[in-house]
Amino acid sequence: MSDKVIIKNLNKSFPGNNGQLRVLSDINLSIQEGQIVSVIGGSGCGKSTLLRILAGLDTDYQGEVLFDGKPVTKPTREKGIIFQDHRLLPWLTAEENIRFSLPGDVPDKNALIQHYLDLVGLAGFEKTYPKQLSGGMAQRVAVARALANKPKILLLDEPFGALDAITKISMQDELLSIWDKEPITMVLVTHDIDEAIYLGHRVVVMTPRPGRIKGIYDVELNIPKSRTGLDFIKIKEVVFQEFFGASGSPFIYNI
Repeated sequence: MSDKVIIKNLNKSFPGNNGQLRVLSDINLSIQEGQIVSVIGGSGCGKSTLLRILAGLDTDYQGEVLFDGKPVTKPTREKGIIFQDHRLLPWLTAEENIRFSLPGDVPDKNALIQHYLDLVGLAGFEKTYPKQLSGGMAQRVAVARALANKPKILLLDEPFGALDAITKISMQDELLSIWDKEPITMVLVTHDIDEAIYLGHRVVVMTPRPGRIKGIYDVELNIPKSRTGLDFIKIKEVVFQEFFGASGSPFIYNI
């Protein structure tokens, strides 16, 4: 597989009261086409800033960020982004929210919209307004809206963080189901270790500010994935130790 994203020597600072505040330091990372990469770290480690840079929403940095071999200089439809809140327009129905995001030259918009509503399991909810949807259903519309633009990469900024535990698990399964049907490159930012492992093919662990890459771990789990299997627990223990070291309570399991 080819590299969809290449990040070289990325550094990012913000103005502070005592000069420049370093947020990201010496980030080097490659992301292969069709791969799901989870970026995990505590609050303030710069993971959301990294996602904004990948999206082209922040171009004031040092280093090199390449997408399909070209520098990222601005937002484009090739890069879809999903935030923690769905950001649907409340006066538009589910299908109208998707239609509003599409460029004018898209042929057969109705079929395209229906395809992605079907893909996220919302057939029959085309005429429903956001206030009539549950949090999980509204986020499904947001996923459909992002995918309908046919992006080459999907950037997810803690997309399920505002959902209850049961809905969150359901949405994680839904995302993997969508990827299985349309294997798009994804970068997921999260502070949830279980979510990072369950969704990612690779897990990137970041240190507190300034954010540095502390470790990168391949996730090799049988399909369909299990959250309770021994392999999952072993990977979780490794990532857990990256955060808490010897002072953390170790996971105990029987073989």
